[in-house]
Amino acid sequence: MNFSFLNSIPEFFSTILGILFAISIHEFGHAFVAHLNGDDTARRAGRMNINPMSHIDPFGMLMMFLVHFGWAKPVPVNPYNYRNEKIGNISVSLAGIVFNLISAFIFVMIYKFSNEWAILGFIDQETMLMITRSLVMYNVGFAAFNILPIPPLDGWSLISTFLPRETVYKVYEYSRYTFLLFIILMMTNILNVILNPIYTLFFKIVTIFV
Repeated sequence: MNFSFLNSIPEFFSTILGILFAISIHEFGHAFVAHLNGDDTARRAGRMNINPMSHIDPFGMLMMFLVHFGWAKPVPVNPYNYRNEKIGNISVSLAGIVFNLISAFIFVMIYKFSNEWAILGFIDQETMLMITRSLVMYNVGFAAFNILPIPPLDGWSLISTFLPRETVYKVYEYSRYTFLLFIILMMTNILNVILNPIYTLFFKIVTIFV
């Protein structure tokens, strides 16, 4: 477990900012793309925003602190409202991950030009580097974790689009044990072994121009 963010108050708050933004933009992405596909369930539930209080799952946020990977409250969607159910499922499943990676790319660019921001007097360079580094790390981490093909994560939502309904229903019967699965994967370090290559790949993608 990495508690280095407790070494200083600025680092602690930059960590909180990184986590809250990664969660909020991810869930907003799901809600917004569902809206574009014709389903306003999330919008009517007050989830189509980037207010962290609308999206936080307390334990998922704690996991973000402890292992840099976590989850938020799932955005409610009704695929039967999509204009095209398959396209809607695919695009909404990928939306949160894509929004995280786009956000990470933007913050990488801000990180790259942090000296210019400091010269303009908006914020000192050290603070800018700390904040943008946290925003990049947690956005990439949130995307990497959620692409795993385990219910109820986005990777499973994507794969389930192409599976027979009977198989999907059967897997969801066992989804209540997902929490125990994550605990086992973390305790045995298997989760890190799985996630590190995904994180590295995503990080290389968002830093391609740096």
